[in-house]
Amino acid sequence: METFLPQFLQQLFNGLSLGAIYALIAIGYTMVYGIIGMINFAHGEIYMIGAYVGLVTLTSLGVGGSIPVPVLIMSMLVIAAVVTGCYGYAVERVAYRPLRNSPRLVSLISAIGMSIFLQNWVALGQGAKDTAVPNILPGAFHIDISEHFSLTITYARLLIIVVVFVLMVALTFYIKNSRMGRASRACSQDMQMANLLGIDTNKVISFTFVLGAVLAAIGGVLIAITIGKLNPFIGFIAGIKAFTAAVLGGIGSIPGAILGGVLLGIAETLAAAYISSEYKDIVAFGLLVLILLFRPSGLLGKPEVEKV
Repeated sequence: METFLPQFLQQLFNGLSLGAIYALIAIGYTMVYGIIGMINFAHGEIYMIGAYVGLVTLTSLGVGGSIPVPVLIMSMLVIAAVVTGCYGYAVERVAYRPLRNSPRLVSLISAIGMSIFLQNWVALGQGAKDTAVPNILPGAFHIDISEHFSLTITYARLLIIVVVFVLMVALTFYIKNSRMGRASRACSQDMQMANLLGIDTNKVISFTFVLGAVLAAIGGVLIAITIGKLNPFIGFIAGIKAFTAAVLGGIGSIPGAILGGVLLGIAETLAAAYISSEYKDIVAFGLLVLILLFRPSGLLGKPEVEKV
């Protein structure tokens, strides 16, 4: 019992940082679905591209030079956000806008095709093997809990939690108070009526893809700094996990995406710690199956009512 609680707190912290990344990616899924009712299955690859852009930026600026670490990290985040924002806009224009009035299966196939294209695009440019990311944020806080155990809070994981928290607060404020945020909420409620009222719905949809890409890119950079390893295929499983988090919390709900991401990250980390790392994916997707069986709309989602 003396060691259980400290170890549990350690895994809880690790799961919270992982869940924060899932939440960042899940917001992109849930915003796109909330406005146009489609799932952007290329979103995981946007996350992967953001991580690679951050690595290229770090390599260009140099490691261990005269540039302070906070400036390095901020440069990685900003440049990755700008580049992947352009990718998000391109994905919407190429893979979604021409097919917006087509059956959903057609747009789904288009998204999967875009996902495979982006994977191979990066693999051709950067190589398909694992790439190491320099450890620019070593060190940790150590909090003594008992005589035999101390809670280790690494700077990199703490940075994830702080950045994600700030982004969530800023996003909530922006969606509630900005003109584009109000337009986005109007489009999510009734796209045709918003169009009749003079809202440029194409601009709102493009903005949603760009914003989701920016958040995913920031998550990619943060996880690259923390894990220290990249390959062109990390976006697939991360995207599926984030989609699971969005469904878990309630697809179309931003608070639901955040809650789902945190719960999924904690469940996956605890499963890896107390059962086996081989079972973490089973637990994550098993949780999804249970939610779909007993609460199909998700934890914070609302059942859809069809108008007749």
